[in-house]
Amino acid sequence: MAINPPIDATQTPAWAALQKHYDELQSEGISLRKWFAEDPQRAEKLSFQAGDLYFDLSKNLIKPETLQLFADLAKDIKLDERIKQQYTGVHINNTEDRAVLHTALRRPVEDEGKYIVDGQDTVKDVHETLDRIYAFANKVRSGEWKGVTGKTIKTVVNIGIGGSDLGPNMAYEALKAYADAGISARYVSNIDPTDLAEKTKDLDPETTLFIIVSKTFTTLETLTNARCARTWLLDTLKAQGAIDGSEESKKDAVKKHFVAVSTALDKVEAFGIDPTNAFGFWNWVGGRYSVDSAVGTSLAVVLGPERFEDFLRGFHTIDEYFATTPFEKNVVALMGLMNVWYVNFFKAASHAVLPYNQYLHRFPAYLQQLTMESNGKSVRWDGTPVTTETGEIFWGEPGTNGQHAFYQLIHQGTRLIPADFIAFVNTKNPTKDGDQDVHELFLGNFLAQTKALAFGKTADEVRADGETREDVVPARVFTGNRPTTSILGDDLTPFALGELIALYEHITLVEGTVWGLDSYDQWGVELGKVLAKQITPAISQDDDALAAQDQSTQGLIKFYRAHRR
Repeated sequence: MAINPPIDATQTPAWAALQKHYDELQSEGISLRKWFAEDPQRAEKLSFQAGDLYFDLSKNLIKPETLQLFADLAKDIKLDERIKQQYTGVHINNTEDRAVLHTALRRPVEDEGKYIVDGQDTVKDVHETLDRIYAFANKVRSGEWKGVTGKTIKTVVNIGIGGSDLGPNMAYEALKAYADAGISARYVSNIDPTDLAEKTKDLDPETTLFIIVSKTFTTLETLTNARCARTWLLDTLKAQGAIDGSEESKKDAVKKHFVAVSTALDKVEAFGIDPTNAFGFWNWVGGRYSVDSAVGTSLAVVLGPERFEDFLRGFHTIDEYFATTPFEKNVVALMGLMNVWYVNFFKAASHAVLPYNQYLHRFPAYLQQLTMESNGKSVRWDGTPVTTETGEIFWGEPGTNGQHAFYQLIHQGTRLIPADFIAFVNTKNPTKDGDQDVHELFLGNFLAQTKALAFGKTADEVRADGETREDVVPARVFTGNRPTTSILGDDLTPFALGELIALYEHITLVEGTVWGLDSYDQWGVELGKVLAKQITPAISQDDDALAAQDQSTQGLIKFYRAHRR
């Protein structure tokens, strides 16, 4: 099926209506204080439920009628058509001629036979792979899988990079309270040898299992780390007397301490991994959309198949909500459109994600790849230049850490920074400080920050609080009207995490569709990889390669050569 050229959103009637609306809001003066005072139902009108997550959009720089304008824009750019194309396997990743079917990774087994894409029953294939992963996970969890000396596995070390690391790493940190089999996970991604060294230095190789995650089994960083991990395993086992160092003992150790997430079975076997212990995924699964595929094998091992299934159900719940809810009431679509509102009309350059949950401390880092690798583009999917600003710089830290770091800029800086605040009603670690429930103290900060950002503090209020120095009054004024979205859940479960990830996946699709982007390729990461292969020989020995470099690169390499010990 041919992909139509993107619709230029800026030329649609809905865009013109949004511009008129924006101009009117600016003319009358944006005031969240005033808007809340004038409309006692504002919070109710701008709050939504999706799955078991509750969303409050009322502290954003919108009015209830703005939602209809957002929905009109979604219709003008044919967002519904783009969603349908994605869900049914049309090759909307047109620069790579691929379908974009991460939603198939979490479809229930009952959907087998319904989504045949390029001759492949996608759901059937997904569940066959899941069954193999679950069988493997149960072997490791039960102790049936043993290392070369007969000991059970205590630590899983996932070696990958990009989507093969950020997703499972984030999810493990988020859900580690559910790790119930006495098995922990570690994640190695950086080619800096320090990463692998620090992650393995206190491990017992006899109880360590490595999962090498690389679809093609050629990723430079991953395979370099994998080979170094193999060397560490074999050298340490030999030093401990666990193996005799013969070729046969080495082969046996690698087979019992390494598995792969890859489709390149020949390369997997050449590395020394038994191909029966390789779990694949498909070219319609983009790396940053792959945590719910075989890339999440470490999660299935540590958390167990049942909880991994709950994780998938959370994704699917939001998938179905997003695809079936009218845009006027579809909070997932509305959040994506609201991000466009801030980027293109208010000229916001960045977006903060502030989880008030320590388990989610890697969630902003995960979203950086999901959103910025997807929509950091300056050409549209037909190769033409974009017609407006695209992309957002996503960043954040868990509260209350951020309050004592960068919140100053959000509250009183000159830049508008929309922020998503995420919290959960219940905690895995209830604690009392005397009579004070510490989790309630924590959530009090969550609520206070969104209130302060929305409503601010006037000069008169500063004076009423006792400030007598007029030169200090302006420094203590908060303008307010700093937009936030509040997302509340019952508890951070595998299901809820799946919902959160799917939410931002679809927000990314919405933004990309408005901007006309192929949100699923990532050519921007390729040039540096190519140049690295050309430059690396020049660093240590190849003077011809050095001579081929620009003068800046030459100078840096010469400094390196002079100082390397």
